[in-house]
Amino acid sequence: MLIELLAVLAASASGGMRIALPLLLIGLLQGATLWSRVPVLSAISPNIVIGVLVSWSLFELFASKRFLGQRILQIVQLMFSHFAGAVLGMALVQATKLPNGLTVMMGIVGGALALVLQLVQVGWFFRLRGLPMWAIFAQDALCIFLVLFAFDAPTQGGLIALMLLWLAVRSSASWYQWQHRKRQGDKRRSRLSELNSSSYLYPDLENPGLETN
Repeated sequence: MLIELLAVLAASASGGMRIALPLLLIGLLQGATLWSRVPVLSAISPNIVIGVLVSWSLFELFASKRFLGQRILQIVQLMFSHFAGAVLGMALVQATKLPNGLTVMMGIVGGALALVLQLVQVGWFFRLRGLPMWAIFAQDALCIFLVLFAFDAPTQGGLIALMLLWLAVRSSASWYQWQHRKRQGDKRRSRLSELNSSSYLYPDLENPGLETN
């Protein structure tokens, strides 16, 4: 059962990197059944699903290399990453030997994991004013490999997902400390500016011993 849980974590973590690409891969890996065992997507026509997922996957792959495209993707992924993570987690429950009673629970866990990873990426995006190109390619590669590992090497995929969660927690703490130091620096600069402005308006306060003629 532990192996299946790691597979669920691996698939859900890919939803924290991209939305359409892991959903497209997980359907293609199912073979002829496509998304028939994937919750939510199974209720939609396969032609519509594959058209939407292919289109958005291409947009994710190419638009992420531009700053404006990154901003659009960050907004969309922030709104839908938890949905993608939940669907991917529930799809892995259907594809593995886990009891069906765990489907909803694994969906909640997968959605939360994907949302946490996405929130940290949004924080770094605004801190760095755009993610560097090597980070974008790393996201694409991790997204693909996590889906593949969820089926072929769930132990390694789950460990990678847990490592990403650990890095997300560490980086979020670092980001919070940076924001705290930035606010403290802004406060000090505002105080200095107030002191400078008051000394400029009332120069006699700096030399109280001087007398005016």
